[in-house]
Amino acid sequence: QVQLVESGGGLVQPGGSLRLSCAASGSIFSIKAMGWYRQAPGKERELVAAITSGTTTNYADSVKGRFTISRDNAKNTVYLQMDSLKPEDTAVYYCNADITGWDVTNWRKFGTEKYWGQGTQVTVSS
Repeated sequence: QVQLVESGGGLVQPGGSLRLSCAASGSIFSIKAMGWYRQAPGKERELVAAITSGTTTNYADSVKGRFTISRDNAKNTVYLQMDSLKPEDTAVYYCNADITGWDVTNWRKFGTEKYWGQGTQVTVSS
């Protein structure tokens, strides 16, 4: 069973930094795009940043120049470096990945599915 596990959230003062990590585990054949979303109270979930299996990245306008997404394909892990944090960055952050699983019983690929992490709280406050 494939799962995504996030870590790195917490409380930080405005202007501070945090680094989120999200590791995929389980029977994995390949991982395509990975990304980070966030959801603030009373708001819809929104895309923060995404990265392809190569190095192409995409950012929400609100975080450009402050957040950096990266990935370590050998570790099946995606990172989100968040600098110059603002109170409006406060939200639950979720990682997301398009993963092709591997059927070890029948020795074949499963279809590609979108997986979500459990979410990690980021609070920016003085």
